[in-house]
Amino acid sequence: MNTKLTLTIEQSVIGKAKKYAKGKGRSLSDIVENYLKVIIKEENVKVIDSTPIASSLRGSFKAPKGFDYKEELSKGLSKRYL
Repeated sequence: MNTKLTLTIEQSVIGKAKKYAKGKGRSLSDIVENYLKVIIKEENVKVIDSTPIASSLRGSFKAPKGFDYKEELSKGLSKRYL
């Protein structure tokens, strides 16, 4: 069952949000509803503690100065898939 909800939001935000929704082919209500579903779901997700081995390794790797992990990842993926 859907229920009407009144929100107080800055006019400029509403305008931009409506443009965004229109560009995605969705209603603003749908976008807000799905966002709320996501944050409610995330709130109920139990955080799993890492294993003792993973905990002992945390912080043990120090990347060299100037290391760009995104660049290295891109190179590796390009080499593998291209």
